[in-house]
This record gives sequence, structure tokens and C-alpha cells, in this order.
Amino acid sequence: MDLENFDYPEFAKYEVVDSSNFVNFGSNEACVLGIDEAGRGPTLGPMVYAVAVSPVSLYSELKPLGLDDSKALTEAKRDIIFKKMVEDEWTRERLAYRLNVISPRMISAKMMMEGSKGALNEMSHSSCIDLIQACLDNGINVKEIYVDTVGPKDKYQKKLAEIFGKKIKIVVSEKADSKFPIVSAASIAAKVTRDERVKNWVFEEGEKDLTRDYGSGYPSDPKTKKWIAANCHPVYGFPSIVRFSWGTAQKIMEKQCCKVNWDPYNQKVVEKKSKFGKRPVLTLDNFFTKAPPSKK
Repeated sequence: MDLENFDYPEFAKYEVVDSSNFVNFGSNEACVLGIDEAGRGPTLGPMVYAVAVSPVSLYSELKPLGLDDSKALTEAKRDIIFKKMVEDEWTRERLAYRLNVISPRMISAKMMMEGSKGALNEMSHSSCIDLIQACLDNGINVKEIYVDTVGPKDKYQKKLAEIFGKKIKIVVSEKADSKFPIVSAASIAAKVTRDERVKNWVFEEGEKDLTRDYGSGYPSDPKTKKWIAANCHPVYGFPSIVRFSWGTAQKIMEKQCCKVNWDPYNQKVVEKKSKFGKRPVLTLDNFFTKAPPSKK
């Protein structure tokens, strides 16, 4: 299957959320971008990528907002800062943002189709690239970019530089959310949005037999493990909030779900090239067999 050209269904695409001042932000003045994510590790809920934008001339004025790594701030403080980013005119003159909300189903589909946990890094890189491109496409004059790294920072920085050229200053760094206020702003926007989505998750399956007592959503949380195990259907698996591809979820499915044996004699195998060489990949034909002859 050609994954690069595969048209994912709507549930497996980004949900994009812009601040109302995002388009043409800065009125062509030179701007600085910061990019970070929230929700990379949990078993439950979306991963949210955010870009924050500020005019270079006003960037130093962000200090009074108290920006910091979102994990170092209390929930109340994060909420106050993000509310200012949304509503406060002084803040909105200095900050705009865009969010890519990556659903649990999109994460699961990509990771399970590509057969590698490296797919999560690739999703992160793709989202970052999409956010930068969105800024350029929406009339923002991008001069500097600061990114919290995913994977080796030098390799990631080179990748971004090859795409966006040498005219834009690009810095990829560990703990960028605690080093650069613009990345802190992105971190806060991503974290507040993710927390709100998890707290008020809309269950496509309906809420008749579902509770919201699922804890933090992280694999190490006993409440999360208990909730996932209690809401595992023997055929359909989990509600849409769960990342099927996570180890915690897969172990529960192995214990509680119906076993399916695919006939190895009917498998067709194709070779897929990757940086690790060729590896066998199952095609869609693997999951179907010819119908038996009809009786006349």
C-alpha cells in the first residue's frame, strides 16, 4: 500500500484550530514562531501540536504573561494565560496561534498501518512542518523558528532547514519550552486544549455505559488502566478516546478480546523499501479470500 498517497478518512486527519487573529498576523512585520506539543505519551486522548506567533519587535514584552513550560505551571495559571491569548487585546497584539489536534484514531491508524513506533515521531515532524507552512500560507512573515525537539535535534533541524531554506533562522532544542517564551506559549496552548478535550470528550459510541473516571490518561495511572480494561469490547475494542496502538491497550486486548487467526497460506507479501532495507508488508488482499463456487 502506498502510504504516502493514502487518503485517510476524516477521523484520521488533523483538526485545525486557529486563534481569530491568526491570518495575516503581524501585518507583514517580522515574526518569531514557537512550536511544541502536549499529549505525546498518554494512552487516552489526542496529541495536540501548537505554533505560537509573535512580532519580533514585541517578543520581549511577553515576559509579564509569566510564560513557562506548561508542565511547570499550575492548571489554573495555564488557563489564565491561554484565556488571555484568546480574549485579551494586549496579549492578542503580541500572540497568535494555530493548533493541530491529532485524534487517538489518527495516531492508532498511522502507527498500526506503518508498523513502527517511529510513526509517532514522523507524525510530530509532519505536524510541525504543516504548522510552519500554514503560517507562511496565511501571510505571516516568518523570520525565526524555535522548536522543542522530537528525536535527534541536529537531524530534525537539518530537515526543517532543507524545507524552509536558509533565510529563516531555525533552532531545534531540548526543553525549548523552558528556554524560549514563544515555545512556552505554544506549550500552554497545546496543553490547555488537550486537557479540555480529554475532560469533555465526546464519545462517538454514546455515553450510556461509559464513565469519565479515567484519570490522567497516562499508562502508569491505575485509574486509566482500570477504565480501559472495563471498557474493552471483545470484538470492537475500545471507545474512540483510546489509542489502540499503545502497549497498555494492546495487552488488554490480547487478554479480553476475541482471537482472530489469519490464514498464512492466503497472504500476499510485497516488499516495502525503508531506511532499514526491504521488509514484507501485507496487502489488503491478505484479509480476503475468493468466494467459493456457487452451487447451481
